[in-house]
Amino acid sequence: MSLSTDDVRHVARLARLALTDDEVQALRGQLSDILAYAEKVGEVATANVPPTSHPYPLRNVWRDDEPRPSLPPAEAVAAAPAAQDGRFSVPRIIGEPV
Repeated sequence: MSLSTDDVRHVARLARLALTDDEVQALRGQLSDILAYAEKVGEVATANVPPTSHPYPLRNVWRDDEPRPSLPPAEAVAAAPAAQDGRFSVPRIIGEPV
């Protein structure tokens, strides 16, 4: 499929792109090639292929959510640059309320 320069300009306008005449000419050939490849893919015999969302069968693997030992708070904040009352202390990133 061969696109016209008007087609490329239309697509560029939809994408809110400002293209020079040289860019339009370069993209005309590239987009035409892309559409030709897409047409080739459409020629593949898929009548007996069921639609899928993934090429491999997927299943969710969940582990049991069981409590287990974790770091004590003092050890967790031991390497922190700043800590206060056993918690991480970080700089304020949101200003005071207006």
